[in-house]
Amino acid sequence: MSASQERWSLPAERRQALGVALVALVVFGAAWTLLHWGFYTRDQIIDTPVYQDYGDAMVNGQVPYADFRVEYPPAALPVFVLSAIGDRHDPQTYRRNFERLMVLCGLLAVAGVAIALGALNAGPERLFGALGFAALAPLALGSVILTRFDLWPTALLMLGLAAVLAGRKRTGLGVLGLAVAAKIFPVVVVPPALVYIWRRYGRREALLCAAVFAGIVAACFVPFVVLSPGGVWDSLHRQADRPLQIESLGSSFLLVAHQLGAWTVHLNLSHGSQNQGGSLADALAAIQSLVQAAVVIALWGAFARGPAMPERLLRYAAACVVAFVAFGKVLSPQFLIWLIPLVPLVRGRRGLLASGVLALALVLTQLWFPYRYWRLALQQDAISSWLVFARDIVLVGLVFVLAMPRRAAPRTT
Repeated sequence: MSASQERWSLPAERRQALGVALVALVVFGAAWTLLHWGFYTRDQIIDTPVYQDYGDAMVNGQVPYADFRVEYPPAALPVFVLSAIGDRHDPQTYRRNFERLMVLCGLLAVAGVAIALGALNAGPERLFGALGFAALAPLALGSVILTRFDLWPTALLMLGLAAVLAGRKRTGLGVLGLAVAAKIFPVVVVPPALVYIWRRYGRREALLCAAVFAGIVAACFVPFVVLSPGGVWDSLHRQADRPLQIESLGSSFLLVAHQLGAWTVHLNLSHGSQNQGGSLADALAAIQSLVQAAVVIALWGAFARGPAMPERLLRYAAACVVAFVAFGKVLSPQFLIWLIPLVPLVRGRRGLLASGVLALALVLTQLWFPYRYWRLALQQDAISSWLVFARDIVLVGLVFVLAMPRRAAPRTT
């Protein structure tokens, strides 16, 4: 073999990883196609009309936050406006355009899993397991994945983490900055990522990466803040001020109490969602926000106290995102999209258990959403109430699976 051929040929393990990744991408595409058939098409609850309103307004020259209210951060806007180009205000055309973008984002998320595993020199069993889970899990969650833009920040999160693991630290933090500017939740993985970089590459590199992250976030937000500071503030405040959403952990306890005759649900239909009303629900929402912050900060501290190893970074990144989902006062079904490519990256028996627990949470969600959602939200349907409660408890269990300290090996005498 010539020197040129040697330079361009891949090692056997890299060729194998590339082959598995390509198969996973095909499987994801097949799963996406299946979501358009059979019972997956029943009773869908979609967000694309809201996205289309945003997109059509921007195509018509209106400025987000200044000329119309926007619920989401600035880096979400490209998805909305790209889907609106050429849609002629037709909902079906818009949805078709939107789904094409989302399937691309899903493929990028799976590619992020493959890149991360390649950086870790993962073996074939781990490659097949993690990539297979990420590719097939949409079938366990259901049609909600088709009409929510959450695959966009999820893909950015995965690519950012993969870049950090591959040694492209500044690129990785830049992509994470874009992810945070698309939907706030990826911010919970940034402190562990910076600690990891500090420990392995030094303080200067960590500070540079932090500056890149802050610069990207600022580049996304500042133009809109200049044009309409009140509009951007209103968007952020509306998200922070949301009441106890009907599917959240605290609400699930109230739903079960309602089924047992110990509580009467008072609906609060606001902020574009169905929520629990009343002083107790408001108190639970405040408590959950405190618990959410406390658990995430505790996970940051636990990571900082241990060795800065790639596998630990992935485990704590997954734990932080799961904790953000499980303990938040809002827990929409699409939030589980964030976990699909991230949790199966965790190594070993813990990773297998975590993936199994996540799969259970996905299936429990699909058993009531979207088919029984309105019965849950408006009538407090008993079956849906218990399913939501079970799902939320499973997600709390997933936090413990990921965060539980590793048992020390017994000492030999």
